[in-house]
Amino acid sequence: MAEWSNAPVLKTGVPQGTGGSNPSFSALSPVILYRAFLINFTSMIKFLITGGTFDKSYNHVNGELFFKKTHLPEMIERSKCNLKISFETITMKDSLDLTKEDIYYIVNACKKTRYNKIIITHATDTITKTAELIAKENLKNKTIILTGAMIPYAFGSSSDGFFNLGCALSFVQTLNPGVYITMQGEYFNWNEVKKNKKFGFFERIN
Repeated sequence: MAEWSNAPVLKTGVPQGTGGSNPSFSALSPVILYRAFLINFTSMIKFLITGGTFDKSYNHVNGELFFKKTHLPEMIERSKCNLKISFETITMKDSLDLTKEDIYYIVNACKKTRYNKIIITHATDTITKTAELIAKENLKNKTIILTGAMIPYAFGSSSDGFFNLGCALSFVQTLNPGVYITMQGEYFNWNEVKKNKKFGFFERIN
């Protein structure tokens, strides 16, 4: 599983009067370090990448869709987003190819991360099932947004991926802790939504 971040690294210098000793976190006040720790993990957004139509690439020769690498860093850069973001690729699979082990890794990543704002890019056919399993863990103080796309980002302006990504970034910063799904500009509680496979959109369960 690959993990990387666009956030700046906390830098420390050599305090005056130390005789030129090596830079060390021990030279900083524990209170300053603790505050920096809290600010870092409460302001940063964690992306968990799992594949789905969102991240598929297009073979211009044979017309097939396939997984190569995630498009998310490119999308964030193109949008000129200045938020502190960390990326972690768990897997790159379609709904039908996701295994119980894959789902375990997704749920476990939500449990283990110190970040309290999490966005999961996911295949849309099974997104509600994964959201349910995450919700059952009752993860307090974490806002978790699952999103995906009906049309691959690689298809350009016809894709809903960019729009859904922007919505997910907005909702993860404003919604109360809980597990949600966002598609087509709406957010849904994890247990109040289903995919309408006939018409290709998500709808609220009354």
